[in-house]
Amino acid sequence: MESSSRLMKDRLGFFEIIQQSLKILLNNPNFILLTFLTSFPLFCFLVFYEIILQHTLIESAQIFQKTYDDYERLTKIGYLLEKVSPMDLFMCVLFMGTLHFVDLFNTIAIVDIASMIYAGEKPISLKHMICRSINETRFKGPLITSICSLSLAALVLLGLISFATSIYILASLAVFFMVIFMVPFIALLVKYLEWSAIWNMGIVVSILEDNKQGDVALFLSSYLSRCNRGGGFFLMLGSFVWRFGLRFAFLYRTWYNGDSSIGETTLHISLVCLGNLVKWVALMLYFYDFKKQTSSKISDVEDAKIQERRSAAT
Repeated sequence: MESSSRLMKDRLGFFEIIQQSLKILLNNPNFILLTFLTSFPLFCFLVFYEIILQHTLIESAQIFQKTYDDYERLTKIGYLLEKVSPMDLFMCVLFMGTLHFVDLFNTIAIVDIASMIYAGEKPISLKHMICRSINETRFKGPLITSICSLSLAALVLLGLISFATSIYILASLAVFFMVIFMVPFIALLVKYLEWSAIWNMGIVVSILEDNKQGDVALFLSSYLSRCNRGGGFFLMLGSFVWRFGLRFAFLYRTWYNGDSSIGETTLHISLVCLGNLVKWVALMLYFYDFKKQTSSKISDVEDAKIQERRSAAT
C-alpha cells in the first residue's frame, strides 16, 4: 500500500506535464529552431488545406442556412454529395496521404529530440539535431503504427459523423429524438478522446522503443496507460478544445467578414502547429512517466519476493 501511494504521489499530473513541456520548449532555443524547420512543410500544407476547408464549410453553411424542413435538408445533403466527383475523392486521398507523411516526419523529429533533451543529453547543437532527425530516427515503425492508429480513428470518426448527421436531420422533429442520438454521440466522443491518447502514445512508443510497431506498440501503450486513462483523456481534450476553439473563432470571423485574409489563416495555422508541438512533447513525457511507474512497480515486486525468500530462509 505504501508503494502504491508513493507511485500515485510521484505520478505527473496534467498541469505538471504541460508545465514541463513548456519548460523544455522555452529553455531550448535550438529545439524551437528545429521544430520551425521541420514544421514548415506541414505549415504550408495546412495553410492550403485550411483555405479550401474554410471555403467549403462557409459555402455549405450558406446552403443549409436557407433550409426549413427535413426533406429539404436531405435534398441539399444529396446535392452536396453529388458535387463530389471520383477525381475529387482521389485528390483528397492523395493530399491527405501526403499531409500524413509530412505530419509524421514532423512528429518523429519533435518526439525524438525532445526525449534527448528530457534525458539530459546536453549540449545539443542545431546541426546535431538536424543530422539526427534525418539520419538516425526510425521511420518505418512509426509509419506502420500511425497507419494503424489512423485506420482506427477513421472508423470512430465515421461513427461520430453518422451520429452528428442524424442529430442534424432529426433536430427539428422533437427534442426526444435529438437526445436519443446525442447520448451515444457524446459517449463515443469521450471514448474517442481516450483512445486517441493510446493511439498517439503508440506512435511515441514506436519512435522511442526498438522493434515496437503496429499493434505491438498500441498494446504496449494501452498497457502502460491502463492506470491513468484520465491523464491522456484530458491531454486529448485540451488539444481538441484548442483546435476546435481556433477553428470556431476563425470561421465565425470569416462568416461575418465574408472572407479570411492570408494573414488570418497563417495566424490560425501557426497556433495549430504550436498546440501540436506541445501535445507531442507532453505525450513523450507521459510515456516516460508511465514507463517509470511500471518499472517502479516491477522493482517493488522483485524486492518483495527477495524479502519473502530471506524470511523463509531464516
